[in-house]
Amino acid sequence: MRKKLSVLIVISLLTTIVLAGCGTNSSIKDVVGVAEKETFRVGLEAGYAPFNWTQVDDSNGGIKIDGAAEFVGGYDVEIAKKIAEGLGRELVIVKTEWDGLVPALTSGKIDAIIAGMSPTAERKETIDFSENYYKSNLVMVVQKGGKYEDATSIQDFKGAKITAQLNTFHYSVVDQIQDVDKQPAMDNFPAMRVALESGMIDGYISERPEGISAETANKNFKMIEFRDGFNTSDADTAIAVGVVKGSNLTEKINKILKAISEEEQEAIMDDAIKNQPAAE
Repeated sequence: MRKKLSVLIVISLLTTIVLAGCGTNSSIKDVVGVAEKETFRVGLEAGYAPFNWTQVDDSNGGIKIDGAAEFVGGYDVEIAKKIAEGLGRELVIVKTEWDGLVPALTSGKIDAIIAGMSPTAERKETIDFSENYYKSNLVMVVQKGGKYEDATSIQDFKGAKITAQLNTFHYSVVDQIQDVDKQPAMDNFPAMRVALESGMIDGYISERPEGISAETANKNFKMIEFRDGFNTSDADTAIAVGVVKGSNLTEKINKILKAISEEEQEAIMDDAIKNQPAAE
């Protein structure tokens, strides 16, 4: 008798759900309240401290990388959290090689690029950008105690073996150094740090936060800030969120970013520099 009654109850409930759905646009998921929260999938390389890095746990606000055992932290991650919260979405971090970020965005694998990316004119031909969420200056990272530690001008690097990251404007400005020994571009910043420490290169071009990060993580490195530096534009040294052309997210993201003051940006960056792993 209990078994038969249970079957009747199940049939009755199913009938109620189906009837409730008739004449409306609600799905069965909506009726029973099981609809999942929409995600905000963000792509970054997780190898550009203090903007983003890979770590082993969720310390200091780390977020688990989608489909991996590792976590990611950094300035970009904190900004992504604020944007996801403002959008009312669940943040999902998709670790993506630098060269793969724009293809991942345009193919729909991610919703946004938040990866220390500058809104250059060339990139704007393919994707759209939000307003800036950080602005920095170019520096050179060299060996502490080495030949170039007292440099004050980019021209002090005449004859030096200098490189920068592949497919970035950093690499293009190497040519502003007269008679420089321009080395092949490298895929990521951890690789450049290894090359610098091993003596394969004399220095690499970076932005100031990464330069601070490098000398903080490795006592053998020194960041050079120039009195006579590289010729750059605001678009080159600014950082913005990349989205697909015509995205309806752009206006929403701009509104969220506008609420983050420059003082708060600096405080978030200071924390990122302090919290970065000792070595990558």
